[in-house]
Amino acid sequence: MLGTIIGAIILGAILGYLAKLILPGRQNIPAWATIGAGFAAALIGGVIADLIGVGETSGFDWIKHGIQLVLALIAVSWVAGAFARRRGTGGQGPGRNPAG
Repeated sequence: MLGTIIGAIILGAILGYLAKLILPGRQNIPAWATIGAGFAAALIGGVIADLIGVGETSGFDWIKHGIQLVLALIAVSWVAGAFARRRGTGGQGPGRNPAG
């Protein structure tokens, strides 16, 4: 059980940072939020893959990891937007608030 949790955290970190790398622009979010978004994507993506019958295959689970990556892209994008709104930048980045 502990190995599964540690594996999910590591996979979450990889997925979160890969999503930040793929997404256009700069996602100004802290490391813990990036890893948390990736962790959630890894867990939810694994459940979805199991539900559709592609969670465990012989070889590398391409479909499962693809689902997890798509969910990580969505999660990191959402978290970056939430942090931008919280900081009052409106998604424009630091110091680029047109209203301010």
